[in-house]
This record gives sequence, structure tokens and C-alpha cells, in this order.
Amino acid sequence: MTTQTISNALSREALSDLLARCALNDHGAFERLYQHTSPQLFGLVLRIVREEQLARDVLQDGYVKIWNNAGDYRPEKGSPVTWMGSIMRNRAIDLLRRRRSNPVVAVEQDEIGAFADERALPPDLAVAGDQNRSALLACMDQLTESQKQAIGLAYYRGLTHEELAQHLDTPLGTVKSWLRRGLLKLRDCLESP
Repeated sequence: MTTQTISNALSREALSDLLARCALNDHGAFERLYQHTSPQLFGLVLRIVREEQLARDVLQDGYVKIWNNAGDYRPEKGSPVTWMGSIMRNRAIDLLRRRRSNPVVAVEQDEIGAFADERALPPDLAVAGDQNRSALLACMDQLTESQKQAIGLAYYRGLTHEELAQHLDTPLGTVKSWLRRGLLKLRDCLESP
């Protein structure tokens, strides 16, 4: 299920309202929120952890955090799906960091733009307004392969600079340079008219 599908099924305002009602301990609102967002969020988590049972565990843990922190959501800072997606992504990455035995795989190109139109990017890449997947992918195409891989592994697999250097068999300073230059180039590209 894509971001657009959820947006069409239930508006941003309706999801924001459900989160506000969750903050007031409305169990019915939480159930409806779960029904409308869990397929997409499960897909996000599954792309990160790569194991269905682990993804289910992360999803459950993430929704507990959403329930407990629903009052922290601020509509002016992004969409409800983006906020919930960030919680799920962080939970998934935390799990991977605890399970260091999982092998790291390359990031697929379609993963990179999966949430672009909901601005589920690191804060340095957040774009005002609704940017679509094609805009992000077009900007990603301007990066070198090394920059794409480093950014993808850092964001979607949660690798630290040191882990990236080891995984890519590249000096730490070079990896940091790829990330910095790549993120700056993405930001400039996404902010240009």
C-alpha cells in the first residue's frame, strides 16, 4: 500500500484527528488508526528488517509508542504517516543495531523514494510541501553511486559512520565525505524550484 493509497483512504486531517483522540485514550480511534495505517507501516518495517516476524514485533512495539506519545504529534511539522513512519523506522533500526548478526544488504532504488511524497526523510532532507517520489529519485540520480549507497545504507539500515566504512571497505573520512556531500547535493536539488 502506498502513501497515496492511505492518503486517499483517510485524509491527513482525519489521521491527525485520530492521533489527537488517541492522546485522550480513545481506544476506538486507535483501532481505526491502526486499521488505516498498519499495512503501509508494516511494509516500511519489513523493508528494513527483512524478516516478517521481526517486522510484526517492531510494528507492535511501534504502535505502543504511538499510543503512548500520540499527544506529541504536531501537524505543522509533517503528516501523521510521516510521524508514525519515523517511529517505526527508528524502532526497526534499533532492533537491527541490537541484532548485529544480521547481514547488511544493498538498498534498492525503489526503497529510496518509498515515502518521499510524505517527507519521511532525515530532517536535513525534509522538503516543504508535497514532493513526490520522482523528484527525490531525480535528485538521487545526480549523486555518485558511492554517495547513493552510503546514504541508503545509513538511512534504511541505520549504519553508523564506522559501520559504513567497514561495510564499504572504505576509509572513515571518505565515507563521511560521501555522506556530507551527498546530503548537501540532495538538499540543494530538492530545494531548487
